[in-house]
Amino acid sequence: MSAKRHKVLVANRGEIAIRIINACRKLGLDFVAVHTKEDEFSGHVRHARKHGGDKAAYQVASYHDANELLAVADDAGATAVHPGYGFFAEDFRFARRVVKRDRPLVWIGPSWQVIRELGDKINTKRLARRLNVPTVPGSDRPIYDEMEAEEIGESLFAFQADQGFERHLVLLKASAGGGGMGIEEVERMDTFRSTYRRLRNYAKRQFQDSGVLIEQRIFDFNHLEVQILGDKAGTSHIHFATRNCTVQSTGRQKRIEVAPGFTPKELSYGFDAAKVLADITEYSLRIAKEVGYNSVGTWEWIVTPKGDPFLMEVNTRIQVENGISGAISSINGEGPVDLIKEQIRCALGEPLGYSQENVTFDGVSIEYRIIAEDPDNRFTPWVGRIDRFAWADLPWLSVLTHVPTDVAYEIPTEFDPNLALAIVKGKDLAEAKARGVEFLDSLVLEGVDKAGQPLRSNVSFLRDKTANLLEF
Repeated sequence: MSAKRHKVLVANRGEIAIRIINACRKLGLDFVAVHTKEDEFSGHVRHARKHGGDKAAYQVASYHDANELLAVADDAGATAVHPGYGFFAEDFRFARRVVKRDRPLVWIGPSWQVIRELGDKINTKRLARRLNVPTVPGSDRPIYDEMEAEEIGESLFAFQADQGFERHLVLLKASAGGGGMGIEEVERMDTFRSTYRRLRNYAKRQFQDSGVLIEQRIFDFNHLEVQILGDKAGTSHIHFATRNCTVQSTGRQKRIEVAPGFTPKELSYGFDAAKVLADITEYSLRIAKEVGYNSVGTWEWIVTPKGDPFLMEVNTRIQVENGISGAISSINGEGPVDLIKEQIRCALGEPLGYSQENVTFDGVSIEYRIIAEDPDNRFTPWVGRIDRFAWADLPWLSVLTHVPTDVAYEIPTEFDPNLALAIVKGKDLAEAKARGVEFLDSLVLEGVDKAGQPLRSNVSFLRDKTANLLEF
C-alpha cells in the first residue's frame, strides 16, 4: 500500500493537529483538518489552509460528533483518520466503526481490539500479573467477601509500612461506579471493615452491584513512562526510552516532562535508577508483545522511594509529551525522531524498517506545558485575550502552539487554556535545565481578561520546579 495514495483526516485541534499535519507533509500525504466555530481563529486552522488550501479545513459543530467527523472524511475523500489525543483517541467503539464502515478508513492508532483490552484497567492489571509485571498492590477484580477484603486490606497496610510511607491510605472503590462516585479512603485497619460494609451497601443501592475494588494509595512517588512503537502487524516493537512526568498540578495533570526518566550519571538516587529504567522498559515491551500492540503507546509507571516500580495503566494513543522522547532519539544516527510520523507510516502498512539496535539516545529533553492558569489558586483556568506571545528562536528550542503570534487571540472557554508546549534539549540535565530557565525568563506572554486584569500563567511555577527536576 503506497502511503502517497492516502489522505488523513486530522480529527483533533490545537498543537496536536498542527503536529499531525506536519507529519503528513513529511510523508507526502494529503490531509484535511476540522475546527469548531470557537476554534475559527486557532493556529491549526491557518496551518491547514496554508499547506493544504482553503478546502483543507472543515467547520464542524463538535469534535465529539462521530457522524460529523466521518461525514467530513467522506466529503473530503479521506482514507485514514488520526484522532490525536483526547476526544476519540481511546474510544474502541469509534475505532471499530472507522475500520468496519461501508467505506472503511485506516485507523491511525492501535487496533480497536487492543484499545478495548488495555483500556480496561482491571483487565490490564490481570494481564500484567499473569506476565509477572508488577502492578499497584490491590485487587484485580471486584471483592464481595468481607474476609477476603480484610486480608487484602491488611496486606496493603503491611506493604506501606515496609515501603516506609509517611501516610498510610487504602482506597475502596465501587467496581461498578464511575466519575468519582463510590470511593472511600481508609487510614487504619480498625475502620476498614465498617467502611467496606458501608461502601458495599452503597454500591448495591446505587449501581445494583456490591463489588468493591481495593487499591493501594501511594503519595510519595515518581511518575515514569515508557514510549513504545509497534508495527501494524503487532509483531515488531521498539522502545523510545523513558520519561519522568512527576511535576503535576494539584489535579494530577502533567506540567513538566523530562526524557529520560532518571539521570543516574548526574544525580544520586537511593536505589539503582538505571536498573529501574531498564526493568520498566522490559516489562512494557513484555506486555506490548503479548497483546500484539500495533501503534504508539505509553506505559505509565509509579516508582516508590525504594525504587520499586508498579504499572498504573497503558495509554493507547500518542501522548502530548511524545516530542521529548523523539528529541533524545535517533534512528540509524538520524534524529530527532518524529514519533507521529512513525505512527502514521506504520499505520498505513509500511514495515518498521529498523530494530532496537538502530535506535540510540543522547542528551536530556524537557517539555514545559505553558497554560493560562493560576497555580496559586489550585491551577484555576484563566480566561481572556492573549495580546503578546513571543520567544527567542534558538537551535535547542522548539515551541508548539496553536496561539497566533501576530494577532490577538481570545482563549475559547470551551477548552482547556493550554497555550503551548516548549521542548528544550541539552547535552545533559544541567544544560537542559539552564536552557529551560533561559527560555522561561525570556518568554513574552501578555494579555487581559474582560475585567482588565492581567493574564495569569504557570510560567513562574514551571521555572521554580525546574531547579529540582529528576531528583527523588
